[in-house]
Amino acid sequence: MATATTYGARDHARAQEGTRTEAMPVVPAADWPEPPCEAGHLVWAETVAGGNYTHRVLARGTELRLTDLRGDACAHLLLYAADRPWERLNVADTVKVQWNAYLGEGQLLLSDQGRVLATVVADSSGRHDALCGTSTLVRNTRRYGDGTPQSPSPAGRELFKLAAAKNGLEPRDLPPSLSFFQGVEVREDGALDFTGSAGAGGSVTLRTEQDVTVLIANVPHPADPRPDYVSTPLEVLAWRAAPTAPGDPLWDATPEGRRAFLNTAEFLTARGLA
Repeated sequence: MATATTYGARDHARAQEGTRTEAMPVVPAADWPEPPCEAGHLVWAETVAGGNYTHRVLARGTELRLTDLRGDACAHLLLYAADRPWERLNVADTVKVQWNAYLGEGQLLLSDQGRVLATVVADSSGRHDALCGTSTLVRNTRRYGDGTPQSPSPAGRELFKLAAAKNGLEPRDLPPSLSFFQGVEVREDGALDFTGSAGAGGSVTLRTEQDVTVLIANVPHPADPRPDYVSTPLEVLAWRAAPTAPGDPLWDATPEGRRAFLNTAEFLTARGLA
């Protein structure tokens, strides 16, 4: 089909309607073939290609499931309070307050205000990282020859910049991120061992405890020792549910977690949101 004219380009574009590729959003999300929730509750359904990114604003009480489809996805994650982007994921506090550097079921993802942005409610992978952050332009250029967003080896921070800009955020608004599906362990001498993936099909489910802006970059972990840029598709599904409430085992699992939930509830109540 000729695209040398505006009419030809328009006809070509319209001819693509209904065409699906392996990695793309499904709009509306309700068209996802096997939703993991009640009918009509799915709000986000997307497959993110390796070396790509996505973003979405999710309401409080949404459950977000990430799945490593082929065993070589790495979901680098940032969270922001949706209407207050200065309150954002603080990886250092997430680790320090909970006395645990390893992410998994039951862990809370905390802001620098001592409040809960999201909770890890399920995890079948166990290979995650809260220590290394994502890859950078300098690192990827040195290692793969290029790290720009349009290259075959985009860096995570460069993709985060694009996702951030689409949500009114700037590069200075990008803190250290968490990484899911590619793990790191700390040795006795303080050195880091890359433990890699648990294999295809691993998933992690987060529950949002506030309205949040989610940024995800699916790129190789910076500690991955393989010489090639290896990054495979990531499935992203989100559906309406309910936030963690008093009486939920997660609420009272630890004194530190209980205080973080109380901080969150007090703030939301004062704003008339809970």
